Amino acid sequence: MRVYNFSAGPSTMPVEVLETIQKELLDTDGAGYGHMEGSHRAKPYEAVNNDAQALLRELLNIPENYYILFLQGGATQQFEAIPLNLLGKNNKADYFDCGHWATRAATLAKPYADVNIVASSKEAKYTYVPSVENLPIRPDAAYLHVTSNNTIFGTRMTKYPKTNLNMIADMSSDILSRPINVADFAVIYAGAQKNMSCAGLTTVIVRKDLVDNDYTMPICPSIMKWKTHADANSLYNTPPTFAVYVLLRMLQWLKGKGGVEGIQIQNEAQAKRFYDYVDNSKMFSNPVNKADRSVMNLIFHAQTPELEAQFVAEAKEAKIVSIKGHKSVGGLRASFYNAVTDEMVDYLLNFMREFERKHLNECK
Repeated sequence: MRVYNFSAGPSTMPVEVLETIQKELLDTDGAGYGHMEGSHRAKPYEAVNNDAQALLRELLNIPENYYILFLQGGATQQFEAIPLNLLGKNNKADYFDCGHWATRAATLAKPYADVNIVASSKEAKYTYVPSVENLPIRPDAAYLHVTSNNTIFGTRMTKYPKTNLNMIADMSSDILSRPINVADFAVIYAGAQKNMSCAGLTTVIVRKDLVDNDYTMPICPSIMKWKTHADANSLYNTPPTFAVYVLLRMLQWLKGKGGVEGIQIQNEAQAKRFYDYVDNSKMFSNPVNKADRSVMNLIFHAQTPELEAQFVAEAKEAKIVSIKGHKSVGGLRASFYNAVTDEMVDYLLNFMREFERKHLNECK
């Protein structure tokens, strides 16, 4: 029996996609082999690479003046690739700090950049997203970096700064979960292991002029240059072929669900049901400013650490896994990525209600 998996990433995937992958593992599209074992120079993979780019462009309405790159190294590698690719002519970079990964991105840029933090909610333990209005953005900075969703602290950006700077967005944990206007951003990047694919793939969507005009720092290694990969259609070296193939199947599944607009309806409804219960619970609570609550990563607390440990233990017995909060903050967390079904949410909420009924006296 499959468990109810609420992992923050790598995350649960649609059963129908997994079954397709299982069926095609030995022979994909009549090639006589699967993309785990085929050459990235062969025609079958070339089709997968191009089809995945085309379908991602369609689902996100990515304009033609953007490259789509399929890379390795995770979003963490892009924390350094971004300054290395963009600060060859101007070393000033502004960062919007609303959580752990935003902080990490700024920290890893510091060896290459004059980093300026334009806003932060650190003083409130990142329980809200700072206002995007009247930020002290330097008009001569090369870019402004933002993080759209925060897996650890359970917040998301619902508005973005209005700026003439090139805006760079880490959308690792909410890409494809809601519509975005790609043209508002110079670069969007995302680790794939949440809504896009399995672990091993990182997607970078970058405006072509930033690549073609070569803003790279002289010390930027060739393998980390976006131009290296753009010129080779993401085939400069061996790409994560299997993860790109999984991406294609996931994008096909998402299109069948009504695309990004369709999945947003599901995601918002699931999150509302969860927060409505928690807000009216006598045992559970959520510390995040309501307007800034994440739809992907829903954190919550019981009254005591002991009750939270008991919750995790009983959840495991009930086949609910990956419900424990991040080690840096504790508490509890349920990640409702695109593949989480209504049935999974119902099961979790019913378990929480029963747990509260059984243990509420322990809170008094």
